[in-house]
Amino acid sequence: MPLPTPDALALRQQIDAFNADYAAVLDDRRFAEWPDLFVPDARYKVQGRENFDRGLPLCLIHLESQAMMRDRVVGATTTIYHAPYYTRHVVGSSRITHGGAGTVDDPVRAEASYAVFRTRPGSTSEVFQVGRYIDAFVHTDAGLRLQERHCVYDSEMVLNSLIYPV
Repeated sequence: MPLPTPDALALRQQIDAFNADYAAVLDDRRFAEWPDLFVPDARYKVQGRENFDRGLPLCLIHLESQAMMRDRVVGATTTIYHAPYYTRHVVGSSRITHGGAGTVDDPVRAEASYAVFRTRPGSTSEVFQVGRYIDAFVHTDAGLRLQERHCVYDSEMVLNSLIYPV
C-alpha cells in the first residue's frame, strides 16, 4: 500500500478533528448544535448492518435535511419521556475512501468505527451501540460539514430505544 500524501494526511486529520467535535457536541448534550454540523440538505441515517449489507432501505432513523434534524432534537429534548442517561462516543481514526474535491457534486468520502456507551445516573456504563460511520463531507465557509452520515450499527438488538443522535 502506498504511503498517503501530505494532502491526504491533512484531510484525514481534519476529518478526525471533525469527528472529535461531533462526539463532544453529543456527549456534552449540546443537541441544538448537532444539525449545524451538516449542510442544509444533508441526510442522516441510522441503520442495522443486516439491512445495510442486504441493500434493504429500513432504518431506525432517516432524516433528509437540517430541518428534520432540528425537529428530532426538539422531540428528543422536550417531548419524549425517558429515563435520563449520558452518552460517551469513541470514534476511531478515519479512512478516506474517496478523496473528492469536497464539493456537493464530489464530496470527500470517509469511514470511521464508533462505539457509544450509555450511563444512567446511579448505574454502571454499558455498550449502547457499535458500528461505523459512512460519511460524505463537503468544504463550506464554516469548515467541513456532513452531506451525509450513515451510521451502520453492528448489533441486531438496540437497547430500549434510540433517542439521541449517534
